[in-house]
Amino acid sequence: MQMLIGGAWTPAAQGEVIGVFNPATGELLDQVPLGRAEDVDAAAGAAAGAGPRWSAVPPRERGKRLYAAAQAIRERKEALALLLTREQGKPLAEARNEILGAANVLEYYASIAGTLAGTAAALPGYGHAAVVPQPLGVCAAIVPWNMPALILAWKLGPALLAGNTMVVKPSRSTPLVSLHIAGIVGDACGVPGAVNMVTGTGSGAGEALVAHPVVRHVSFTGQTDTGRRVAARASGDLKQVSLELGGSDPMIVCGDADIAAAVAGALHGRFYNCGQTCTAVKRLYVEAPVYDEFLRKLAAGARAIRVGNGIEPGVAMGPLHRAADRDRLCAMVAALQEDGLARVVAGGGIPGGASPAGQFMEPTILAEPDPAAPVLTEEIFGPVLPVVRVEDLDEAIASANRSRYGLGASIWTRDLAAAARAAEQVRCGIFWVNQHLKIPPDVPFGGTGASGIGRENGMSAPQRYMETKTVLVRP
Repeated sequence: MQMLIGGAWTPAAQGEVIGVFNPATGELLDQVPLGRAEDVDAAAGAAAGAGPRWSAVPPRERGKRLYAAAQAIRERKEALALLLTREQGKPLAEARNEILGAANVLEYYASIAGTLAGTAAALPGYGHAAVVPQPLGVCAAIVPWNMPALILAWKLGPALLAGNTMVVKPSRSTPLVSLHIAGIVGDACGVPGAVNMVTGTGSGAGEALVAHPVVRHVSFTGQTDTGRRVAARASGDLKQVSLELGGSDPMIVCGDADIAAAVAGALHGRFYNCGQTCTAVKRLYVEAPVYDEFLRKLAAGARAIRVGNGIEPGVAMGPLHRAADRDRLCAMVAALQEDGLARVVAGGGIPGGASPAGQFMEPTILAEPDPAAPVLTEEIFGPVLPVVRVEDLDEAIASANRSRYGLGASIWTRDLAAAARAAEQVRCGIFWVNQHLKIPPDVPFGGTGASGIGRENGMSAPQRYMETKTVLVRP
């Protein structure tokens, strides 16, 4: 495939390409251009040129065009889901849900298109005041590999609805479904250059995009350390930034919880997308009276998960996306057990019979990890879940807050007072009660601390892609 610049499919200026591989088989799926600074410059120029035409489209009409894009995505659900599974690794059922989630996000922004009006008031002594929202101009989005369709929609929807034009850099390892969706949305907009996409590396196309003088806003989703570099590069031109970064989400299970529901929630919350989700359950704190029962049922559930190529029927967990991550996690689990810092009660290695070309790992449960073990102090992006015994809710909350991250968290309990106390005291951007991982587009999403700054989604998201102009009129 080629890049999307100014409404046209375009090769890299220097003609270089990078390969896209299936993590389940090692198969070369396609090649995309290795975009560099000159390609970013062309895309930014196309976005700037399209800006006046796109911003002149009334907001309600912009909403209709986003809705049309959502319907086109729904119509191509099966083909897009298969492509997503092949390049990212997740099972087809998860891929379908992500594609439909992307369509749902665009439909949500279409539904609020009529809310972008400004305000007016008579101010005695000053005259009449109008506060007029205006688009920022060219906005940049950097999309990660773990949820490339959904997170692309999170960024395109509000920015385009607000009247901005976009330059997007997808992950170098999952650019294919992003390119297809960008093409669908760009066609629906009807303004060539409203949506542009430059493929390439973070150090090449990504840095050039963040530093480009035309770009007014940068929305980045990815690792915390990379987010710091993005913020530093963007600060030189005083660009606005939103950073959705890493997470180490705690899940608290109280003694009165519905154990079956909590076990199911933990299994889904940790092993969905092979544990490669920023808001996955990454630390599990269980009150002592139910710890042994919970651990036994959790381990049995983890052992029952079928691991394999995501296109095969019945597969519930695909491969890790990167071989280096699989090897690092397997080595970490082995070292923890060898050093007596955790006890492996399920998984811990490579599944028997797995294809040697695939990056597979067993769903892994660790009991009683040492408080200083990296599995509790670092973000673990993969199918490894530590389970900690706590005496009461106070200890659980204190343990949950013992992290530099603050993205999501959950509690499982029948006691609404306990749930309310945990919701108030656990430091995070989104808190769930008796559920985890649910992120509707209707509500803001983001984190605190090392999990980033700014929020995506919700009614206010388009406002974050706008600035206001105040007009005072004396009669």
